Amino acid sequence: MSSTPFRILEATRRLVAQRGAGIAMADVAREAGISRQAVYLHFNSRASLFVAVVRHMDEQGDIRRRCEQALSHDDPVEALEAFVLAWLRYAAKIHPVASAFLASRHDDPDAMTAWNDRMGELRAGFRHATQRMATAGRLRPGLDPATAADLAWAMTSIPVWEQLTIDCGRTGETVRRHLAGAVIDAVSTGHTDPSRGPAQEPGDARMSG
Repeated sequence: MSSTPFRILEATRRLVAQRGAGIAMADVAREAGISRQAVYLHFNSRASLFVAVVRHMDEQGDIRRRCEQALSHDDPVEALEAFVLAWLRYAAKIHPVASAFLASRHDDPDAMTAWNDRMGELRAGFRHATQRMATAGRLRPGLDPATAADLAWAMTSIPVWEQLTIDCGRTGETVRRHLAGAVIDAVSTGHTDPSRGPAQEPGDARMSG
């Protein structure tokens, strides 16, 4: 990516994190030190800029590779657990921006577009995991893959993350571990081997040592 689009994306990310999603293209231009016309040259609308920002953050965080690696676990239950851990570790990093888009999405169509763009891909990852579980006979009786995926997605949402880490004061590592376990308990028949510890997402602190 050339320097100007990168500056625009980083400026937008900073502004959204600091001031919320209610920013204008002129605000981005000032933050990036360029003209408003230059912003429009690279991003023809506020919605396209917001979508580009959240995708840029995903690229910077390497989250797609991490999620794909998590979903590649041979055991489908461990794959879901590793996927949850990967997502929650990333959620902690993007929380200020994600929370801003979430808060504005009902009143701001551009924020809604960006939010739906990323949440659609996240939910697809959950559906892939729960479909594998259903095929392997590991989904909790009474649940179909779509419902299980929606439950897992809701249980690990940004608002839940906020409540547990900010309102309740729990550490990120504790929240990740407890939510991953809660998701598995809610949608699966359990681990193949209960003596095994929780699945480890690549880069998880528990892998050290």
